[in-house]
Amino acid sequence: MKKRKLNLVLRAAIAVTALLLIIYRMTLSTPPAELSTEARVAAILEESGCMSCHTANPELPFYADIPVAGDLVKQDIADGYRAYDITPLMDALHNGTMPNPVDVAKVEKVATDKSMPAAKYYLMHWGSQMTDAKAEIIAAWARDYRTAYYNDGVMGERAGEPIRPIVPAENIDLRKVALGYDLFHDVRLSVDNTISCASCHDLSTGGVDNHQYSDGVEGRMGGVNAPTVYNAVFNFVQFWDGRAKTLAEQAAGPPVNPAEMAYNSFDEIIAKLSEDKTLVARFEEIYPEGITEATITNAIEEFERTLTTPNSAFDKWLYGDNEALTAQELRGYELFKEHSCATCHVGPNLGGETYELMGLRNHYFEARGLELTEEDNGRYKETKNERDRHRFKVPGLRNIELTWPYYHDGTRLTMEEAVRDMALYQCDVELCEGDIEDIVAFLRTLTGEYKGEKLTTTNEYGVVFSHDHDHDHDHDHDHE
Repeated sequence: MKKRKLNLVLRAAIAVTALLLIIYRMTLSTPPAELSTEARVAAILEESGCMSCHTANPELPFYADIPVAGDLVKQDIADGYRAYDITPLMDALHNGTMPNPVDVAKVEKVATDKSMPAAKYYLMHWGSQMTDAKAEIIAAWARDYRTAYYNDGVMGERAGEPIRPIVPAENIDLRKVALGYDLFHDVRLSVDNTISCASCHDLSTGGVDNHQYSDGVEGRMGGVNAPTVYNAVFNFVQFWDGRAKTLAEQAAGPPVNPAEMAYNSFDEIIAKLSEDKTLVARFEEIYPEGITEATITNAIEEFERTLTTPNSAFDKWLYGDNEALTAQELRGYELFKEHSCATCHVGPNLGGETYELMGLRNHYFEARGLELTEEDNGRYKETKNERDRHRFKVPGLRNIELTWPYYHDGTRLTMEEAVRDMALYQCDVELCEGDIEDIVAFLRTLTGEYKGEKLTTTNEYGVVFSHDHDHDHDHDHDHE
């Protein structure tokens, strides 16, 4: 009798388990095919619980009030929002507008990896688990989005790559460009006639000065590493903290910065330049209003729009040249994507599209050990929003082999150091030396051409950083 009852209990348990599995699988169905792609993606993200952790004001689940467990849930939610705010993407999907390419890349990555939602979430919220079918919908949406968003001529299997080739700017006013070039190199924009824009953004050295911090007038020094001026046109804002919305606004900053060019106002600059009658005539030929702050910065902006560096080896590969990259460089690119580098470093400049937290997975500033500076606050300087503390505009990686030292604080002298530490602090990954070498090999393929010539520079020891892309010298290595 006892054995019979036990068998009945086991059968009942098996039946209940089978029923629950059937119900669970039913909850994992994909959104209806008759919906738009955007609506299907929005539904998947909502069903996956993304809004529960990655928004400023999430709805807390019932178990958030349970002692101990609730505290862990609330910490997960806080960490999720600190890492990523999905609200702009959801707004774009619902409103039919173009989302930010970084949002697309981040969602595509976690869907493809099925890393979100976490098991502890989908086991409590049936139907939220990412499936192959859901991931395929998101991947197809990402490919179609990039084809439409960039419209850069990339075809076939590479049309969905998160990194895009550089397309030179159009509708350039060559008269403004010529004037902007001269102003960019004019030391009269500094109060003591000693430095120009080109002093910190030397076109012959990758658009930077290769100093940790740049020198201003009278030996004064800035507190943040000068980013390259090449391809800055692709940045959604300028400066590490994003305080300038346009290249013209950026150009207006250094002349009146006391640590850089040190004028009190643009009135002093205008008065000095107006003494040059030839320059006045050049301005008046282009701008009826003559020399003003707006016309000075507009001319520099127009010149900087031409500072693009297309035709890198990687661009050639994107356009279908299968011989453009070596096996090692391709491995490096795959590792770059595997470790989520291509979720922030996207687009034609491999960055410059969003603000991101420095030290996402590990505390960068604690490990650095140096006293915090005002510049370390990043975007927080402008917004005073605590979530923006240590959040910076993502730097572009074009011509990265030429633009050392690296990071906003200029503390990494080599690409190898920068790659190793970025993986650790942003992804909590300790890369082996072989993987670092492969990723660096890929990064070297991003060096492009300016005026038809490949960019090169030398370091202080006279060693040429950029090199000819000679496949005869390609080699493999053993991975640790």
